[in-house]
This record gives sequence, C-alpha cells and structure tokens, in this order.
Amino acid sequence: MMNDYISQLDSIVTSRISGSIVRTEGLTAAAAGFPAPLGSLALIERQAGAPVEAEVIGFRDNLTLLFPLGDVIGIRQGNRVTLARSTRSVRVGNQLLGRVIDARGRVIDNKPAPVLADRVPLDRKPPAATSRPRIDTTFSTGVRAIDGLLTCGVGQRIGVFAGSGVGKSVTLGMMAKYSSADVIVIGLIGERGREVNEFLERDLGPTGLARSVCVVATSDEPAIMRVQAASTATAVAEYFRDQGKNVLLMMDSLTRFALAQREIGLAAGEPPTTRGYPPSVFALLPRLVERAGRTPQGSITAIYSVLVEGDDVNEPVSDTVRGLLDGHVILSRKLAAQSHYPAIEVLGSISRLFTEITTPQQRSAAAIVRELLSAYREHEDLISIGAYRTGANPTVDTAIAMRGEILQFLKQSIDEKTDVAKASEELLKLAMRCQQPRKAAVAQAPVMQQPPRRN
Repeated sequence: MMNDYISQLDSIVTSRISGSIVRTEGLTAAAAGFPAPLGSLALIERQAGAPVEAEVIGFRDNLTLLFPLGDVIGIRQGNRVTLARSTRSVRVGNQLLGRVIDARGRVIDNKPAPVLADRVPLDRKPPAATSRPRIDTTFSTGVRAIDGLLTCGVGQRIGVFAGSGVGKSVTLGMMAKYSSADVIVIGLIGERGREVNEFLERDLGPTGLARSVCVVATSDEPAIMRVQAASTATAVAEYFRDQGKNVLLMMDSLTRFALAQREIGLAAGEPPTTRGYPPSVFALLPRLVERAGRTPQGSITAIYSVLVEGDDVNEPVSDTVRGLLDGHVILSRKLAAQSHYPAIEVLGSISRLFTEITTPQQRSAAAIVRELLSAYREHEDLISIGAYRTGANPTVDTAIAMRGEILQFLKQSIDEKTDVAKASEELLKLAMRCQQPRKAAVAQAPVMQQPPRRN
C-alpha cells in the first residue's frame, strides 16, 4: 500500500494552475493558459451554481480539452478554470462491503457514508507477468454448466458474450450469489437506471450484497464517469486482493465501457478506425483486463460481460476481448427462446484452463457430453423432419436417447445452488449413463460383410 502512495508523489503538481474557457467543442470545453497534466481533475467556475468538475482528456492548438463530469449548463466563455487534483484515487476500506457507490467512490444507497481510512489510485499498472503464480485451483461460479464443462480457475478472466435479453444479468446474479469468492466487486457500467435496483434486489439479493461492493454508472451519466467506474471497480478489487482475499470482479458490460471511451476519444480528436472506434479503445481494454488475475498476495477472478451487437460475436470489441481473456461463455438467443436457462451455448464456449485444473475423469466425461451435443447439432435437421434412420450412426442414436438428460444437466433454476465438486460428480454420472446406450447401439449395429478376396 505504501508503494502506491509513493508512486502518486511523482505525479502530484504542487503549483496552482488556472486558466479560462475559450470555447466548447461538442461535448468538451477548451481552456487557454491551463497546462494541467492529462487525466487531472479541474473545476470550471460558473456565474450561477456550483463549479463543474471536468477531466483533462487532451490538448489541441495550445488549448487544454476538458470533459465535464456533470451538467454543463451555465458554462460560458471566460469562465475561470482551476486545477483541483492531479492524480485520480478512491477511498476504500472493509466498510464498503454491502454498499453501492458511484464512479468516484461516493455512496449512493441512501445510507450514512462510511469512514474509509485508505486510498488507492484508480490507474495502477498490472502485476508483472513474471510475478503471477500459475492458476491451479478451481473456482466455483455456482452455474452447473460452467462448473462442469467450462471449469474456471481462481484468478482466471472469463467473458460472457450475449445479446440483449438472453438472461445475462440473471446468469451474473447467480454467479455472484453462489460463487466461492471471499469478496465480490460488481461494476454496472452504462446500465439503465431501472435495472440497478432490480439486479441488487432480485438477482444479487441480500446474501450476495452483504459480501459485495457495487459500483454504478448509469447510461445517462457522462462518458468519463462510465469509464472511471470500470477503473474504480478494478481498484476496489485490487484493494481486497492485496489483503489476501480471493475476489470476484464482475463487470457489466465491457462493451459499454468501450463505447464510453469511443465517445471520449472522438471528442478529443482521435481518428475513428474500425466501426468508429478510435485507437485508444483498443489500447485501454488490455490495460484494464490485465489488472485482474492472481498475485502472491491474493487473486481477482474476473467475469466481464460483452454485449454483442446484432448477436455478432466477431464485431470489433467482442473479437478483441475474446483474444485478451482466458475463456469465453456464449449465451444463445435460440436457447433463451426455448426457455433454456442459463442459455449457455456449450459448443461455442471454452475455458482455456479447463485441462489444467480438472481431473482426467472430468475431462473424459466432458468430452463425451460435448461429442453427443455436437452429433445432435450436425443431424438436427434430419432428426426434426424424421429423415434420420435409427441405427445409421450409434453416436447419433445415443445423442437422441440422452438428449433429455443432457439438457436437464445444462438447465438450472436461479434458486438452485451448486459448486464445482457437485457439478463434476453429476457430470461423471451423466457420462456413465451416456455410455450405456452407446454400447447397446454399437452392439446392435449391422456388421458390414467384406466381399471375398480374389486371387
């Protein structure tokens, strides 16, 4: 913790800096005579009302570009601008557990503000690659399909890729309630205001909230606050990790974080690239997700939701994030339409550490289930129209016979709690039952007679 304070001393500007507003450019204000460092916080005075806080996001034509953090009504040319703080930080402490805070660390749950003695910087460097221990311990998400077929490790980073309305928030709520983490930090980035209390009361519940810290920046807040909320949630998670705890960091969603940074980058004059995203988006994403992981002190197991546009998992943000994370879980709209929840598309999902942290028996059982799911998918059209002939393929016969049991294993109600040990046990039993009809189908399959050889 002391190293964090020492590192902040190098970036502190001791002199008083002030300037004046020259003009506004879209969502930004330009100030003259204000050489404040990038990322610092400034105050824009108004003739009526309290000063408006703004962050320095760039420089252009000897002017400093400021992105306001609040309402800009009342700002006019000539208003005085002063430097408020040159480093960004947030107050933290164990008293944050069970509380809801905004992007700047202020409580917003209508309860008395806690007394927090510690302060951490928002923008810390990720742990050094050579200092990260290997991930060798399983992490229980509480979702049977993930714990059994896509097992995660303590310190792993997973992406949940989903379109709108396929049960993403409910799935994340199940993970928060039933996970094996000591502390949960939840970042709701760009969410609709109505959904915040719904997630806290319905999906998370009092039990989950008691060991959680929720950071909220709704869609109506300035883009700079939505970006800062992601940094705040990560900084809070790092604080508890450094205390030796296993932390679950959940961020919903990484796509809205990227959209907010796109808004800031374009306002600062960056050139748009793929689908209008400026280069800063693709530079900021790895810096954010690399801060999660395992260290000698503790761990941050991170689950980032990614809102795919038009259910296209290959759009720029999804494609970039998928390459940065240690696995991805895809939620299917087709399964959601069939009331299959959680709507996890097992064949399209993967955990890159599955083979590292599971037993050979679980890996074999998972391979059997995946093979049957794949066989059914390949022949689904023939099966649905009745064109498939029983006995033509023993694997397909088994997939048809075990279809109901496999789907029953993959489905889970929101009130059903599980863990890795229980999910693995049920998976092994399911694989054993799948082997029985397969052996029977092979035994009953007609044997092809070989034609006699000619001399």
